[in-house]
Amino acid sequence: MIPIIIAAHGKLAGELFNSAQMIFGKQDNVNTISFIQGENTEDLKSKYRESLKKFTDSKEILIIVDLFGGSPYNAAFEIAVTNKNIDILSGASLPMLLEIFAMRDNLNIKNEDIITSINSSKESYIRSYKALEKNVEEEL
Repeated sequence: MIPIIIAAHGKLAGELFNSAQMIFGKQDNVNTISFIQGENTEDLKSKYRESLKKFTDSKEILIIVDLFGGSPYNAAFEIAVTNKNIDILSGASLPMLLEIFAMRDNLNIKNEDIITSINSSKESYIRSYKALEKNVEEEL
């Protein structure tokens, strides 16, 4: 099972994780990191290092962050650059977490497989009602 660290601004990481567990069930090997106002990248890097200590036996670790280029991403990037077994996925959302939880129990799954799947399926859960309505009208 690939361990996951979810990091985001404010309390988003913890709430996304709680919501995902409500739907998918209890999940092991998941840590959350909150980036609180007044903290900086060094604070986040320290939180990442502490969280990573729980996963020292893991071949790969996936860090999921809310925003590409935001402080949680930047701090994770600085950690991942020196750790080949860590990858970062930005754009954290509830559908994304559910999809990852469904895949990560597979013993042969790798970070690369998860990211490929997320990139190919993102269209399935990012939708506009108006666009769907238009597609239906065009098909009729």
